Amino acid sequence: MLLNILSMKPGIGLFLLSIVLACQPAAKKSDKSEWISLFNGKDLTGWDLKIVRHPLNDNYMDIFSVKDGILKVSYDKLDSFRGEFGHIFYNRKFSKYKLRLEYRFVGAQRPGGPGWAVRNSGVMLHAQSAESMGLDQDFPVSIEAQFLGGLGDGDRSTLNICTPGTDIDINGQPVASHCTNSNSKTYDGDQWVSVEMIVLGDSIIHHVIGSDTVLTYTRPRIGPEMKPEGYPVPDGTLLKEGYIALQAESHNVEFRKVELLDLSETP
Repeated sequence: MLLNILSMKPGIGLFLLSIVLACQPAAKKSDKSEWISLFNGKDLTGWDLKIVRHPLNDNYMDIFSVKDGILKVSYDKLDSFRGEFGHIFYNRKFSKYKLRLEYRFVGAQRPGGPGWAVRNSGVMLHAQSAESMGLDQDFPVSIEAQFLGGLGDGDRSTLNICTPGTDIDINGQPVASHCTNSNSKTYDGDQWVSVEMIVLGDSIIHHVIGSDTVLTYTRPRIGPEMKPEGYPVPDGTLLKEGYIALQAESHNVEFRKVELLDLSETP
């Protein structure tokens, strides 16, 4: 067609050529995924940590460490657990992103840990900052993608949702319970589990394992339960951004390949 147009009289040909070119689809942007590694596999550079009753970045009893390319949460240096819940925060806020990581539970729970915390950890999404947490605050105000390991007897889903200081909707309805199970299968033993969270600001969040979306919820927002007294953000405020934090809850757990694809330029 372009050859036929160019063979016409100069004025008519250029006019028609401009129309044809204007109708051509715009060049597509590169589809190359720019995943970034939040964990460098060597040390805790880029992360801040907060352990209950200890000041910011006091790594009490080396609860957080790195060895052989793995970020380890270990209570091995404690004779018993006395409420040393901890979180390690990546030091940058994100709003819209995909987060993928691998985790596994190892060994037995530290004596003194609560029953609900056996093979229990998670990643906190849209969390308050590490430095804004109170000295004795157990959990940051956040949306928790909860990881649970199987106990070798019965079903125990992973990639559930818990809401410390927050609220969510599922199927357009507010969720009253603190934790809601996903429809994932059970992962027993010390096997590595690969998971992905798709977080789209304050609109919708998906929990994904492999090709299966195991949980979806919407409108993450500040809620009245499990929130520190005097928390400065009003109830009902939508959470469009925040920090990402990995949990320590009395059972040893390991993380690797903590990677993020920033979707902040996506409409």
